[in-house]
Amino acid sequence: MDTEALTRGGLDRIAGADNTDALEQARVELLGRRAELTLALHGLRDLPPDQRAEQGKVLNIAKRTLETALAERQTTLERLDWERTLEQSSLDVTLPGKAYPRGSSHILQEITREILDVFVGMGYRVFDGPEIETVYYNFDALNVKHSHPTRQETDTFFVTDSLMLRPQTTPVQVRAMESQPPPIYGAVAGRVYRRDTPDATHSPMFTQIDGFAVDRGLTLANLKGTMLTFARAIFGEEREVRLRPHFFPFTEPSLETDVSCFACARDGSPCKLCKGTGWIEILGAGMIDPTVFARVGYDPEEVSGFAFGIGLERVATLRHAIPDLRLLFDNDLRLLEQFS
Repeated sequence: MDTEALTRGGLDRIAGADNTDALEQARVELLGRRAELTLALHGLRDLPPDQRAEQGKVLNIAKRTLETALAERQTTLERLDWERTLEQSSLDVTLPGKAYPRGSSHILQEITREILDVFVGMGYRVFDGPEIETVYYNFDALNVKHSHPTRQETDTFFVTDSLMLRPQTTPVQVRAMESQPPPIYGAVAGRVYRRDTPDATHSPMFTQIDGFAVDRGLTLANLKGTMLTFARAIFGEEREVRLRPHFFPFTEPSLETDVSCFACARDGSPCKLCKGTGWIEILGAGMIDPTVFARVGYDPEEVSGFAFGIGLERVATLRHAIPDLRLLFDNDLRLLEQFS
């Protein structure tokens, strides 16, 4: 085989390829499995040892020469194709591109993540539970008496006699405590449903975060410290909290938690947010009732704990001065883009 002639002919064939398809055809004919050069390389094993090395060197030089020429021609053809495309196109690639608006998370999603991050930072674990809940977990296990108004269809969306759309995320506390022994520190976020007439401060569907902690020796002081950490992380480092007596079936004692007003000093005028009291109610809390511990198999003589519930829409409207929580569900871009 005349290797030199084969190489010259191959180089001419490569140089003459005027598009990538023709170049690929040349590659197959010159270096493919059935190409003369490839067959010659495979036939080296049949040559006498004294001829094999010399002939192999010549053939490999020819192969590398053709491979280099193919790669260079491929680069040239791709550049020519791109230049032709630009010449035939009316697109001026030097002009600024068209900016398309970018979406973002909803303000309630952002606040949910922010609040959960606060509690995760304090060592809490995030739990989840079903939105369609049973009477047992929503009422019986939480010490809600049969006479309590929330057991009535006027307050709760019942699916069947024993199932309902959960009016609170508190049942997840019971499910979490059933799943493991103490200590346990948990936070739950999710939608809840109540038979409320929609207005500026109420909605039949809203978002709630429940938190709970069970361990040895927990007291109201631990609860207040937790509430203070939460309030300062969400509403500002200057905030203070206070606890007021209240009643919830599943906590004893039960408390309302207020945060010091963050609007009073804005312009010195009478504050409409706190009505001049200097305090704003933000959530309900309390020490977990021993009856709840007994339902999940915890010994109330050995452990104690506290729980709290936060309405996310209330936090959003307070922190961002949104006058009507229904605006959070209207999908009005004029509002949503302010928090993107």
